[in-house]
Amino acid sequence: MTSTLTISKLTKRFGDVAALSGVSLSVAPGERVALLGHNGAGKSTLMKIILGLIPASSGEVTICDAAPGSAAARSAVAYLPENAAFHPALTGEEQIRHYLRLRGENPGQAAELLEKVGLSHAARRRIGTYSKGMRQRVGLAQALIGAPRLLVLDEPTSGLDPVSRREFYALLDELAARGASILLSSHALTEVEARTDRIVILSRGHLVAEGTLADLRRRADLPVTLHVTARNGYAPEIARSLPGAIVLEGALHLTCPQSEKLATLGVIAGLGDKVADLDVLPPSLEDLYSHFSQGGAR
Repeated sequence: MTSTLTISKLTKRFGDVAALSGVSLSVAPGERVALLGHNGAGKSTLMKIILGLIPASSGEVTICDAAPGSAAARSAVAYLPENAAFHPALTGEEQIRHYLRLRGENPGQAAELLEKVGLSHAARRRIGTYSKGMRQRVGLAQALIGAPRLLVLDEPTSGLDPVSRREFYALLDELAARGASILLSSHALTEVEARTDRIVILSRGHLVAEGTLADLRRRADLPVTLHVTARNGYAPEIARSLPGAIVLEGALHLTCPQSEKLATLGVIAGLGDKVADLDVLPPSLEDLYSHFSQGGAR
């Protein structure tokens, strides 16, 4: 399958500072990729190069086989910044109709786009009365004009409440199912953990990790956390079977290496009815991000 976005050995220097160093990655049609990194890691620089706003120092970037900034690439890519700004005197519908005309599209599509992002009820209200989350929805409606093949989203859920965030990701799922490629930068790690196909971590301009959540967990080999709830009176006996466990209010908390997880679960299973409940917590995306970004910094 031909990738929508292909980046090969991309380097960008600002004087003596290397903002990006030899970054290579690709995004396939229908794939949702999370781009993670600390402030200054190179995420914004990478997005600007993809959008054709600044040139690369070396390396190659193609969007649907076209160079960034070319007419073909611009027609295939859409961008949503963290803080979308619109004229406060225009209504949501007027703003989207204006963007549709700029793209040579039928202005009559405005109502459909606003409905898709959940803004039908406010389509004829002035944007100056919108909340930040509502302005983000206008930005997403604008980004969907022309059915782009690549969506570049920078902190897209900033300002959205939990319900709106869930609806936003459901819309991304729908777009990906139709074949759109999505490159999403976010600091909300718990969100992207469950709603993206692949994770890319930048640290100081270097790509330090890439893969699915399961891939990253295998590579990091971080300890697994287990929470064991004991039946009344059995906590001390269970603790003797699990060296290193900490007893707190009738529950036992312990960690073990990945290589010992099955053996530890076997010991717990052997305790039978003495155990009331068990929770197994693999390393979170936050744990993995910290592990790989710190390794990249070193």
